[in-house]
Amino acid sequence: MFWDPLLGGIWAPAFTLAMLLLAMAADLVIGDPRWLYSLLPHPVVLIGRSIDLLTRALNRQSLSRTARIGLGALCTLAVVALAGGLGAALHALLSGLPFGWIAEGLIASSLLAFRGLYDAVRAVARGLAESLEAGRTAVSHIVGRDPASLDRAGVARAAAESAAENFSDGFVAPVFWFLLLGLPGLLAYKAINTLDSMIGHRNARFEAFGKVAARLDDGVNFLPARLAGLLIVLAALVLPAASAGGAWRAMLRDAPRHRSPNAGWQEAALAGALGLALAGPRRYGGQVVDDHWMGDGRREVGAEDLARVLDLYLAAGGLLFAAVMAGLLLA
Repeated sequence: MFWDPLLGGIWAPAFTLAMLLLAMAADLVIGDPRWLYSLLPHPVVLIGRSIDLLTRALNRQSLSRTARIGLGALCTLAVVALAGGLGAALHALLSGLPFGWIAEGLIASSLLAFRGLYDAVRAVARGLAESLEAGRTAVSHIVGRDPASLDRAGVARAAAESAAENFSDGFVAPVFWFLLLGLPGLLAYKAINTLDSMIGHRNARFEAFGKVAARLDDGVNFLPARLAGLLIVLAALVLPAASAGGAWRAMLRDAPRHRSPNAGWQEAALAGALGLALAGPRRYGGQVVDDHWMGDGRREVGAEDLARVLDLYLAAGGLLFAAVMAGLLLA
């Protein structure tokens, strides 16, 4: 399925799909076991540490903007090359071992976040059902905005937007890049995504240094984001309380107006499917980000709406799982 220079050709589609199916199933059933990552650092944690180390060494405010862009590009390329190289080394080692594809699939499962995001959004819904403060505490783990500035509807909208955006970043895009480039591609993608979350900010400290990381993240998420939006539209076909037509119309109309070139496709599709309005003006670090609304439905989102968000999320993920399963049966 993906091009494997170590084997001099295309790695057998059945092995690629079997590894991916195992990874998706393991992530769904197990998620990220806390006991394991209390003993061993998570791969993304290691990537984050390398980014932090290079950022401390290279991102000097005293340098010119051009120099900081160049050094940021160097940091980005170094981290991505390191992650991709590690993936290639692991693949070379495991592909020569009996049942090595099982180990490779389990490693890949640690880089998917379908179960983790589901649990996080469900925690927000349960928190809101208890109290506003509990909802704010739960949502602070998955969004970057100031939770103290959010009312009940703001907390629920933030969780719904996180479910939509991270359905792509945490699940669809990793699956896409694993299918295309195997474990090296998956690790390289996670490095790019982590770089964007750490240094791809439009502020005085990172606007120049993180510019290449942010643009690279936009590029690698271009196709997966649109695929994720389409999966949400298709998932709305099978849920009685969702509107596929509303999802399709909102996605085509509103996604191009989102401040992100990619996030609007999932957010607009989710909003249109459930008759909600997402995004809009939001506060990050004391600053209000003025963005267009995705969807033209209710802005007063509640904990009960998050249950519908999770139903749609599961249905969209199930469609991707079924597509991989069908591919394996036909391989």
